[in-house]
Amino acid sequence: MKDLTNKVAVVTGAGSGIGRALANALAARGCRLALSDVNEIGLAETVAGLKEVEVRSYHLDVSDRDAIYAHADAVAADFGQVNLVINNAGVALSASIREMTDEDFKWVMDIDFWGVAHGTRAFLPHLIASGDGHVVNVSSVFGLIGVPKQSAYNSAKFAVRGFTEALRQEMKLEEQPVAVSCVHPGGIRTNIANAARMGKSENAAAQRKGFDKMAMTTPEKAAATIVKGILKDESRILVGPDAWGIEAINRLLGAAYQPLVERFSRKNLYR
Repeated sequence: MKDLTNKVAVVTGAGSGIGRALANALAARGCRLALSDVNEIGLAETVAGLKEVEVRSYHLDVSDRDAIYAHADAVAADFGQVNLVINNAGVALSASIREMTDEDFKWVMDIDFWGVAHGTRAFLPHLIASGDGHVVNVSSVFGLIGVPKQSAYNSAKFAVRGFTEALRQEMKLEEQPVAVSCVHPGGIRTNIANAARMGKSENAAAQRKGFDKMAMTTPEKAAATIVKGILKDESRILVGPDAWGIEAINRLLGAAYQPLVERFSRKNLYR
């Protein structure tokens, strides 16, 4: 996919953050947009900011498997084709494994993993039929390393990475006209930390302040990096200098990265 003009692009979680920035970046490239979010107010604000571009908005809860499949059929019917799907919607949880509830664990997995997996599988036949498709699944730097108090998020994001990398290989081996990319953002200045659930012993204010301090990349810069990666058919799209640093540490040290994370966490998470 070397040119996005008139391509039909699907973006979940388009009501804020990276999703909204992606909608703007893709519109600037001439895409026709199918945007969704569970937050209808935020989604309406995204759509209102888009001018002179074909755009349709859809209320979608990505934790609902049947709703995702119905959404895929609706988008294909509304636009006549689907070329690009960006499974971006996500949530966060900060809690130790001992304190994390089953409900919160399921909440993260249903949205961050199953939302991506079902979104990919639902749209894949339409992407193949287009003859020029691309799946982009958003993981995280927490899909590259394990971090204390992020076990649920790690579980989902590692799963997204494995699922997506397997899909890319399958599409190549089956000679299907679908490219596949996995995105690993570092700290992005979005509202995800403010909307995160917290364990009962967590200091929510301190956690959110710490995240804001480490968030190095704007949503607009993240979107530009992702679009560039799509056009270059990159298998792994790293977003932000912290993502590049974490990927390098993981590659160079392997499992030996863990003492570094432990020292950082002792200072910042276990004070």
